[in-house]
Amino acid sequence: MSGNGNAAATAEEDTPKMRVIRVGTRKSQLARIQTDSVVATLKALYPGLQFEIIAMSTTGDKILDTALSKIGEKSLFTKELEHALERNEVDLVVHSLKDLPTVLPPGFTIGAVCKRESPYDAVVFHPKFVGKTLETLPEKSVVGTSSLRRAAQLQRKFPHLEFRNIRGNLNTRLRKLDELQEFSAIILAAAGLQRMGWQNRVGQILHPEECMYAVGQGALGVEVRAKDQDILDLVGVLHDPETLLRCIAERSFLRHLEGGCSVPVAVHTAIKDGQLYLTGGVWSLNGAETMQDTMQTTIHVPVQHEDGPEDDPQLVGITARNIPRQPQLAAENLGISLATLLLNKGAKNILDVARQLNEAH
Repeated sequence: MSGNGNAAATAEEDTPKMRVIRVGTRKSQLARIQTDSVVATLKALYPGLQFEIIAMSTTGDKILDTALSKIGEKSLFTKELEHALERNEVDLVVHSLKDLPTVLPPGFTIGAVCKRESPYDAVVFHPKFVGKTLETLPEKSVVGTSSLRRAAQLQRKFPHLEFRNIRGNLNTRLRKLDELQEFSAIILAAAGLQRMGWQNRVGQILHPEECMYAVGQGALGVEVRAKDQDILDLVGVLHDPETLLRCIAERSFLRHLEGGCSVPVAVHTAIKDGQLYLTGGVWSLNGAETMQDTMQTTIHVPVQHEDGPEDDPQLVGITARNIPRQPQLAAENLGISLATLLLNKGAKNILDVARQLNEAH
């Protein structure tokens, strides 16, 4: 008996241990679903690796009684996860790309921008208003949103409605809508509702002419240590070239405007016939003032890298060595050009006033 036991132990020791890749995520159900989808793709690509998911709470998850724009912290949903990356407790972190600031702390980079789902906003109505649209809701109906960007655009478009802050994860917000009699409808990202399997709750999709979306909305970003070449190579295959180029343009626009959660900035991008189109806008908090424009640049959506590696591969916090450099630079320059155009037209004044008003309230 004992001889067999020793043989089994020796066989076990001889079996090479599978390398374990630790993946950090927020604890919310949506964050877990998003992380699970990325891990499932990686598992299919790398059957020889093991993946362990480590969930943690972030500042943004803990402070639920204050509007996001008031907390004054750029990395609300990312800081704790970045600390874990820094301490080598995790190897990569999956985020909603719109939660990642356009300037990341030193030592970190976005190693993959995954294929974007719908970037649009969706309206979910209280059960008694099912079948309505924002336009047909009764006068003075209260609509919940945690976003200055949505509130500013929609106030301008639907002046008969009142917009009020609502916080919490998707489950919490839907419960507040259904159980409290405070809200007639709430605005949420369509991608989040799709990922949760709650498409049946969507009463209306807001198209760009009604409400342009947030920078990076609908896409997932994988954050890694900037010098961890091994992990960068591992996740780099997840880059979706079209999503990547659109999001570089969007993030570049926001970064050059110095926008963030505390000001209403929105975008719309499209790639068609070798052209990348970027529409961007800024709004005053009440939506009364706005400045928008559209620019385009020639781009050829790349399949894979043609050149050698660069010294500093990061563009707006993103590293994509396996994608040709030229289209990435064109996308970044498009964002800078559009932001410069709006700033020259007076967008800075609108943003400064919005920032001051938001801080004062």
